[in-house]
Amino acid sequence: MKFDLKNLDLNLTPDKMKKVVIILGAAFVVAIIAIIVSLSIMGGKVSEMAAENEQLQLTNEQLQLAGEYKALNDEFVQYENQAQKLASDSIVMKYAAAKSKVEKLLQELNSEKKKSAARIRELQSEIETLKGILRHYVAKIDSLGKENAGLRAENKKIKDRNVQLSNRVEETTRKNEELSERMTLAEKLNVTGVTLTPLKKNGKKEKNVTKAKQLMLTFTIPQNNSTPVGEKVIYMRITSPEGNLLGNSGTFTFEDASLQCTARKVVEYAGEEIAGVTIYWDVNTVLTPGEYLVELFADDYRLTSKKFMLKK
Repeated sequence: MKFDLKNLDLNLTPDKMKKVVIILGAAFVVAIIAIIVSLSIMGGKVSEMAAENEQLQLTNEQLQLAGEYKALNDEFVQYENQAQKLASDSIVMKYAAAKSKVEKLLQELNSEKKKSAARIRELQSEIETLKGILRHYVAKIDSLGKENAGLRAENKKIKDRNVQLSNRVEETTRKNEELSERMTLAEKLNVTGVTLTPLKKNGKKEKNVTKAKQLMLTFTIPQNNSTPVGEKVIYMRITSPEGNLLGNSGTFTFEDASLQCTARKVVEYAGEEIAGVTIYWDVNTVLTPGEYLVELFADDYRLTSKKFMLKK
């Protein structure tokens, strides 16, 4: 079917033309309004999405800052054992004040449904303040540690020198004591050739100790130029095999103790050798065979201690 332009009636009257223009204008206005409404709705959704995105970013920043704060606080806690050293320092007080502000801001942000960018910036600023305080704190502790290490090293040197000095003093004291002891021992009266002999009533040697009437102790005092000359009292103690002290000729002092003696003898010592010194003890009990202990004392020294086997 062909469209015949010739049959189209293009001759519109003014009234008809006016109606057509009104209809087209109304349709255009409706279209414009629809477009405006549509754009407005879309714009609202875009703004809402932008606001939600901004809140997500602010929440994420808050979480990151909270993590930084926890890390800072954990690091600060590691130095708590050093806090006493800086107790009078204002650093600890400054850190505590800044920490209080950060915790308050975090509590406020956690309670807010809508995050504030200004609050986030304020939190970030306070955390930066904490970082600066912590750096200063750690630097002071490090400096104090170096000072203390230097003091400890110096104290160790002084202690080592004192120990060395003390050791020298002890060594000198020991040597002096040894020298004094040697000098004292050099003054000691010496005895040699000590023998114990049982005797008969006539003074001859008795082989059977049970028949002895006397015990004779014989010894020699050698020459000693270090021994002071003069009268020397020599005390003799004889202990029987049963552990009993024979005789009782009085007491003498030895090492601040009072001891009984079996017999005693006074000799005049002139620094020369005295041979054949004898001390006798008259037997007043039945002697038994066995080991007898003989001790000699003089000038608060034990001159000798010797054992003798006397047989039956």
